[in-house]
Amino acid sequence: MGGADARIVRNTALLILALVGLRLVAAAFTPITFDEAYYWMWSKNLAGGYYDHPPMVAYVIRAGTMIAGDTELGVRLVSILLALPMSYAIYRSAAILFGGVRVAATSAILLNVTLLASVGTLIVTPDAPLLVASSFVLFFLAKVLETGRGVWWLAVGAAVGAALLSKYTAMFFGAAILIWLAFVPKLRRWFLSPWPYLGGLVALALFAPVILWNADHQWVSFAKQLGRAKIEDFRPVFIAELIPTQIAFATPLVFILGAMGLHALTWQRAGALASRVLIEAMFWTIVVYFVWHSLHARVEANWFAPVYPPFVIAAAVAADLVQWKPRARRLVDFCLRWAAPAGIVMFAALIVQANTGWLSGYRRDATVRSVGVGWRELAAGIEAERARHGASCVLAQDYGTTGWLAFYLPRGTCVLQQNQRIRWVNMGEPDPKLLAGKLLYVDELRPDGHPLLNELFANVTQVAQLQRKRGPLVVETYGIDLLEGAKGDVLDRSPPPEAR
Repeated sequence: MGGADARIVRNTALLILALVGLRLVAAAFTPITFDEAYYWMWSKNLAGGYYDHPPMVAYVIRAGTMIAGDTELGVRLVSILLALPMSYAIYRSAAILFGGVRVAATSAILLNVTLLASVGTLIVTPDAPLLVASSFVLFFLAKVLETGRGVWWLAVGAAVGAALLSKYTAMFFGAAILIWLAFVPKLRRWFLSPWPYLGGLVALALFAPVILWNADHQWVSFAKQLGRAKIEDFRPVFIAELIPTQIAFATPLVFILGAMGLHALTWQRAGALASRVLIEAMFWTIVVYFVWHSLHARVEANWFAPVYPPFVIAAAVAADLVQWKPRARRLVDFCLRWAAPAGIVMFAALIVQANTGWLSGYRRDATVRSVGVGWRELAAGIEAERARHGASCVLAQDYGTTGWLAFYLPRGTCVLQQNQRIRWVNMGEPDPKLLAGKLLYVDELRPDGHPLLNELFANVTQVAQLQRKRGPLVVETYGIDLLEGAKGDVLDRSPPPEAR
């Protein structure tokens, strides 16, 4: 490696380390989201599967809290640090597929400055480990191409298995790999080799705990996730959200480079056939599904996580390999020069806004309900009411409030979601004695109150109204009800719709 190449590698590593450090700082003082609190509760009861997703996010959180405790940083620590091996996988993938240190370094940097990677590894959801696993799927497929050695298919299977343990979206990797092998003549020999099939068995073996968990729970998780978008629910309005949200999550300049790179891979034939087809297959197979999905139901921006590894490599190809005409070249140079600064500024602005609300003049924005700003103070007020009335347990109506209560109330406090008990099946049944005495019920203040509670308890008394605030903005007002004299089973144990 020459002096110039060594300098590029060093500077790339230093920038990525700095970005990871920035995320760790942000993670330490940003309150957790309701999803993170929910997954944190999963991590206290590890299992082969859960109602919503496979278990990898729970393992990631558990590993972090073992190091840094049950804190915001602990919940997020391992997810953020996984950006380091993820960056290595992207770097090596780009170097193998398209050659050269520059395109490899550009790929790794561009991935790290997208909001999908920066915020997506800080806010721990199943998409965070899925993004990391997806990077290694691409890397190991590149090693298959580079070496021609069948043993690398076992590594591919392990990476796909890890992706499947993260999110069911990973099942599309199988189709992408088949398309790659079929469309590249020199790779078709692998259809007659045992190695790809052995790799498939490795992936299946890793995914087996999820299958067994579903078999023991009426296939409820499969039914919930695989039944999201039904053909009869044709609502094309959601497709209008796709491009704007992806421009934001990719950051605009990276999005432009990625789109130009995909165009170049298809029409200008940048790079070898096998490399081009691999990037396109890994990208379009999942994108086509989500476009179809968006014709029937909403597609959240972070669901596109597994397409970001091939997308940023396509962006790096546009930046460093393609010979553009002068006008396009100026656009590419501008995007490449400012992509990292723009991504860092967008990340910093989002963190500041989520924590303070300054940038919107304290008005509501997309982060205000999901990030738990104000929950520590709210939980202190709830705990004071619980202690004052001698309540043995705190009930909530939704999983987000349940998670926040469990995280921010004193450790060991009995906290339960009154309904949707399938979400907590791995936690076991609560002690009946905790539900026999006085209980607190926490929910957003509603004009009609909670008629169902009057059917379940002899006495329902509102004892407080408490606000969750971000600066001067009241995010929510919660009614705190004291429940006494249970008439029967306090918890609604009705099966979920998927199991009926």
